Amino acid sequence: MYLIAGLGNPTREYENTRHNIGFMCVDTIAKEHEIRICENKHKALIGKGYINGNKVLLVKPLTYMNNSGEAIREIADYYKLDYEKDVIIIYDDIDLDVGRIRVRPKGSAGGHNGIKSIIAHLNTQNFARIRVGVGGKPEGGDLINHVLGHFNNEDGKVIEETRGRVVKALECILSDGVDTAMNRFN
Repeated sequence: MYLIAGLGNPTREYENTRHNIGFMCVDTIAKEHEIRICENKHKALIGKGYINGNKVLLVKPLTYMNNSGEAIREIADYYKLDYEKDVIIIYDDIDLDVGRIRVRPKGSAGGHNGIKSIIAHLNTQNFARIRVGVGGKPEGGDLINHVLGHFNNEDGKVIEETRGRVVKALECILSDGVDTAMNRFN
């Protein structure tokens, strides 16, 4: 079983913001694979189903971004998952241009507070991740306002297409492994 979590912030005020790209991607994965994300437990919304014959948990933590690790750890422990083999995190990256994706088998938090929280709670940085580029803040702009801001129309169209590529990258990870997905999608 795989735990596939998209990071974001709950509540309507954060819907469709750059910081919530993880939630948006998980919603797209759920739609593509007909998985309903409707169970509220372990501090998260969870959907159970199958992707390419693999049992999966699609997860949207409700702990807010900076405490994402609380929900991820609780779910992983409840289902007795191996943090380093069974966890895949999807999240925003300001260091990548809008629409670019990067698949990695492990890595540091790179300043991302949601990933910092997951690393602290799992006590490892060796978990797969799909980073989704949301673009850097405008020169002289505020980082918090940038990540909590909405995509403009042009970037929104790019992100819509990117969400489909994230689905394909995830399917590749599940069927062929992280290294193959890195070669195909980075």
